[in-house]
Amino acid sequence: MSTQAIVSYDSISPFARGDGVETRLMIGRERVENPPFTTGTTVFPVGMKAPMHSHNCDEQVTVLEGRALAEVAGVQTELGPMDTSFIPADMPHRFLNIGDTPLKILWIYAAAEVTRTFTETGETVPHLSSGDKV
Repeated sequence: MSTQAIVSYDSISPFARGDGVETRLMIGRERVENPPFTTGTTVFPVGMKAPMHSHNCDEQVTVLEGRALAEVAGVQTELGPMDTSFIPADMPHRFLNIGDTPLKILWIYAAAEVTRTFTETGETVPHLSSGDKV
């Protein structure tokens, strides 16, 4: 494993999250030795959303394509292309596709080891594991 990486987006196999939602891990410990962050994209079909959840680390989410409703700590904000957000660790949030085209987001986690805790059940799973579904 290397301390550096150049990654062609098209070479990344998508991780199926359920209901047509797909995530691509761009940079993380699977590609780079001891990365200070984890980053990738998620695409939500029209009408789809992530469940309310939180992470063990800070997160930045930028809308690349489409329209989103960001719900962070109970506050809802509409976002469009290149709008961005900062979500502190352990803060409940989710993104919903409110447009008429797919929603593509870029996410950056401030950690190499990332977990997701589902607000509704309290269950915590490793990021992009078999339990990390929508």
